Amino acid sequence: MRPDKRRGQNGNGANGTGIAENASIRCAIYTRKSTEEGLEQAFNTLDAQRDAGEAYINSQRHEGWIALPQKYDDGGFTGANMDRPALKRLLADIESGVANCVVVYKVDRLTRSLLDFARIMEILDKRGATFVSVTQQFNTTTSLGRLTLNILLSFAQFEREMISERTRDKMGAARRKGKWVGGMPVLGYDVAPQGGALVVNEEEARRVRAIFELYLEYGSLIPVVEELRRRDWRMKAWTTRDGRPAGGKPIVKNSLYNLLTNKIYLGKVEYGGEIYEGEHDRIVDDAVWNNVQTMLSRNGRRGGRSIGNKHGALLKGLVRCATCDVGMVHTYVEKKNRVYRYYVCVKAHQQGWTQCETRCVSAPALESAVLEQLRGVGSNPAVLRSVLKKLHERQQDANGVTINPKQVEAALHAFDPLWEQLSTWEQERFIRTLVDQVRYDGKTGTVTLGFRSGGIKDLCDWAPIMTEKYENAQERG
Repeated sequence: MRPDKRRGQNGNGANGTGIAENASIRCAIYTRKSTEEGLEQAFNTLDAQRDAGEAYINSQRHEGWIALPQKYDDGGFTGANMDRPALKRLLADIESGVANCVVVYKVDRLTRSLLDFARIMEILDKRGATFVSVTQQFNTTTSLGRLTLNILLSFAQFEREMISERTRDKMGAARRKGKWVGGMPVLGYDVAPQGGALVVNEEEARRVRAIFELYLEYGSLIPVVEELRRRDWRMKAWTTRDGRPAGGKPIVKNSLYNLLTNKIYLGKVEYGGEIYEGEHDRIVDDAVWNNVQTMLSRNGRRGGRSIGNKHGALLKGLVRCATCDVGMVHTYVEKKNRVYRYYVCVKAHQQGWTQCETRCVSAPALESAVLEQLRGVGSNPAVLRSVLKKLHERQQDANGVTINPKQVEAALHAFDPLWEQLSTWEQERFIRTLVDQVRYDGKTGTVTLGFRSGGIKDLCDWAPIMTEKYENAQERG
């Protein structure tokens, strides 16, 4: 489209674009290419688009057209959205009045989205600016011109969606044939120079096999992470097409788990939830793979209370590392049919032992230390008075059973024999009745309990249970 130089119907000496008749047309040439391929050449497609725009502007020089020296080039950006640096600069210059005409080689260089085109045209109309396509003559100041543009953009958007669908179908077909269709390279493989295939990197492949063996030896992710940190083994490092280094990050728990469960090491590819035989060579044999998956499944099982806390972690969810002020998670290792339980600092769990001075603590030892402090609750005069006072006010429990305060007092004093009679679930619940948080400082070995504000009140709810356990103990006594 070229701005109409005739006097507007309003007789004010302005053309239909809002630009004064004798004013210069300051043209900003916008160029775009979807990929970065070929941009490193001395003369690329962006240069070609700009030359075409300058030639067209020069042909209109007699009407006051001038090409602005600023370059608005978006190389390697899709036209499906407006998240492009050069486009943002262009629209800002339109807003500020630096440019009052946008010149593109083709309409789809500006955008392939009807909605985005409408937004851009709204900005241009607001500032009285115009729009020109070198190869497609459009006048955006007329309703017919807008209609023609919208029709063209509809086909451009349709073409983009069709290309996207064809690309997805092509990638799906390639995956089903076991081909490598791109993505981040993985440790143990290099992308073939011609692309589209994976080639075993023998040095990295030896590391991958060693990592699988390390997990079978240690039986847990964190010790393996620590050993890999000591050896300074990292994730895959590579160089992008434009020469930038990428990858090479330290191996942490999550990345180690992903590595150990990546079926690419079996010579397979995964697509749409299905597993297909790949064209690349495998690195890990079936026996090692199956043993690792079995161990991962056993160590990472999830389920109901009996499974999620199968080893009776009394302080699960309560312990915090005093060194890092983060939570400590319960974990365990099985060796020679014996289970060793620990509470591990989350920071150490994710990043390795060197990142925390507390690191971990034996679960039985920490639980015993907490119980030692709880033993004094029943014999504490202040606690006892508070519990008995509340029981006197209530007289009966929620089920209507009369509570004898003297039996409750005796039960609270007889902590050890009663504790042994409680089930694991009851022990865990009893601790949570009183304790809000357990802080463990590995540097000093200090265990600090934070008691719940409503713990004494809730302790009254234990009166029937404690009394019953106490009576049973007396009868057997």
